[in-house]
Amino acid sequence: MIVRRSAVVRDDRPGPARAGAGLAGARRITRSRVPGGRGEQGSGTVLLLALVAVALVVAAMLGLLASAQLARGRAQSAADLGALAGAAGLLAGQARDPCATAAEVVRRNGGRLSSCTDEGAGVLTVRVAVQGAAGTATASARAGPASARE
Repeated sequence: MIVRRSAVVRDDRPGPARAGAGLAGARRITRSRVPGGRGEQGSGTVLLLALVAVALVVAAMLGLLASAQLARGRAQSAADLGALAGAAGLLAGQARDPCATAAEVVRRNGGRLSSCTDEGAGVLTVRVAVQGAAGTATASARAGPASARE
């Protein structure tokens, strides 16, 4: 958008007498300029840098969210497998402690056994924690025969 401004100025240059009175010797000067002019040069660069900074913050937050979801999935998998392994040992009548079996399976799947409870009748409940980039994710699982459902 170009704004045209015009002004009438008196021509006081020496020279032959001009005919007429008042503004007879006046001439019209027209100047064109862009609103904002030089005062806004470089503002596009600042806006682009701000947009890039916002995009980086959003990408970092999405990365943390994905990391937390991944840790939660790993914790749930480790808990499920640990509970199944311990309950299978209980049902098979193994002399080994079912919580020790569950702890070994959880460790091999990248988790840490927080708690293990033998509820009787071949049912085992485990709670697992997995350390992720966004913090610690926890999950629990319960395994046993179908006859022991709640």
